Amino acid sequence: MLNIRKSLGAQAGAVVAFAAAGALAMCLGTPAQAQSGADFYKGKTVTYIVSTAPGGGYDFYGRLISQYMQKYLPGSTFVVKNVPGAGHLIGANTIYASKADGLTIGTFNTGLIYNQLIQAAGVKFDLTKMSWVGKAASEPRVIMVASQSPIKSWKDLMAQKEPVNFATSGVGSANYVEIHTLKEMLKMPVKILTGYNGNDDELAMRRGEVTGGMGSRSSFDEFVKNGYGRYIAQIGGNDKDVPQLGTMITDPDAKAFLALVESQGDIARLTAGPPGIPADRLAALQDAFRKAMADPELQDKVAKQGRPLDPKIGDDVLKLVQSALRQKPETVALLKEAMEAKAPAAEIKGTLTAYDGRKEFKLKGADGKEFAGEISGSRTTLTVDGKKADRDAVKVGMSCTLTTDQGAKEAKTLDCK
Repeated sequence: MLNIRKSLGAQAGAVVAFAAAGALAMCLGTPAQAQSGADFYKGKTVTYIVSTAPGGGYDFYGRLISQYMQKYLPGSTFVVKNVPGAGHLIGANTIYASKADGLTIGTFNTGLIYNQLIQAAGVKFDLTKMSWVGKAASEPRVIMVASQSPIKSWKDLMAQKEPVNFATSGVGSANYVEIHTLKEMLKMPVKILTGYNGNDDELAMRRGEVTGGMGSRSSFDEFVKNGYGRYIAQIGGNDKDVPQLGTMITDPDAKAFLALVESQGDIARLTAGPPGIPADRLAALQDAFRKAMADPELQDKVAKQGRPLDPKIGDDVLKLVQSALRQKPETVALLKEAMEAKAPAAEIKGTLTAYDGRKEFKLKGADGKEFAGEISGSRTTLTVDGKKADRDAVKVGMSCTLTTDQGAKEAKTLDCK
């Protein structure tokens, strides 16, 4: 009996010890199991990639969003990393290829929808598979003309007997693709000049060099408010002061393309991560984004910059992206033609009237007009007296011939004597 009691007592003790050990293990395991959702980000650093160089709209939104998402993910630290290049492709590819742990997110131009549609070289992402956090704004597109132009409306523009000059940035850029495709679909009487970056197009309108251009409304609003330009058509947005282009055309293919252009404006200033971020972590990021967008301080900072704010979260953004990627083969073909087009070369002959010795120069042509250009140390081919030369050999007073992409500032070749 004694042995039996001892045996039973030992078993009972073992059960108690096992239960205690199990309880201890559960207690020890609880913190690890709780590392989910918002708790995961305590003590973690989140890298927010901005697919442009510092400065400009993408950098402004990226830094502001990072600041306020950090506020609403207590214990986290957000670090902004600028990854510019290849029209946002490098940044977007970097985000897509990042580890799907919820610690790398970022922003890029929704014009990359065009790149995915035509399966452009360099695209290493699928926008439909990304982890969508949200988008901060809507940026309706507008068609604008200089205030000194006799063109007062879309009807006036389409009635022009001779093509008028329209400024765009580089071939393949979003505004080039959009205006080129609309020109082909609607037979718009415009001549596209490339190479106008930043506010170069506005300066060119004031000089009378170009008649109009196309871009986001917020980019042109100040110019128009100051009386230098006027809107003649808008694509997307809720503004009532400018007629929607879709109401003034009947071509069904053009209307379908306008829906695509409108989608670019609807998904402005986005934030996304790589595919496969765990659902609880993505939900925490989306919640922080939602709270950031509702923060009065953030809203005030956006308003003071005169920038738009029209947020959407998660799947609502994904649906917009999916819709934009559903296009007819004919539309994709026109996009491909526009994005892969080569700008016509321009040749200018004249006398070098100014040169800073490294980059910027002015060339006065035979017609008396002065061309302000730039020399690239790696891309411009320089010759002096028929021989290859470096930039130090170029002098003011030389007779020079330059070639450049139509409307661009940077010389492709500069031959001086």
